[in-house]
Amino acid sequence: MIVGIEGTIEKKDPTFIHLNVNGVIYEVNISVNTSQSITQNRVKLLVTQIIREDANLLFGFMEANEKKMFDTLIKINGVGPKVAMATCSTFAPTTFSRVVADKDVTLLKRVPGIGAKSASRILVELADFIVDSNADTSVDNGMSDAILALESLGFKKEHIQKALVGATGDVSALVKHGLKKLQRL
Repeated sequence: MIVGIEGTIEKKDPTFIHLNVNGVIYEVNISVNTSQSITQNRVKLLVTQIIREDANLLFGFMEANEKKMFDTLIKINGVGPKVAMATCSTFAPTTFSRVVADKDVTLLKRVPGIGAKSASRILVELADFIVDSNADTSVDNGMSDAILALESLGFKKEHIQKALVGATGDVSALVKHGLKKLQRL
């Protein structure tokens, strides 16, 4: 799985770039916010890779919070990568966090591809989505990655969060700690 990519930009569009990595050119889908923050020809992006039977898609992000927002959105039933990327293009992560906290359906409906029903479902499922702009992102990423890893093993998010309360360390240590606690539940 590709989690990051670094290379030279061959072509740049508001919604994608062609990135030359050692002679291989990849198409990486990006949000408008990421596009605007790319100021140099050489770029390093965080990546979410989605593999389907008819496509292998890369979605790139300059900021960890935007990647977290995208990854959280695509887990919601009925929200695909296209709508998730449109949401990332419409809102910065901190703004989106406020929209969710305020349960602002009207503002969320401004995103192309999101209607009233989808907006309501997103707001219900993301009630706990809050981006802390002052938080240490390396610690947050480690905890987020550990939670994602444990979720992929079939554990429920509520149980995982209880198991990881007070835990510290890198992703590997957090996953081991979580597994030990979750086996007892």
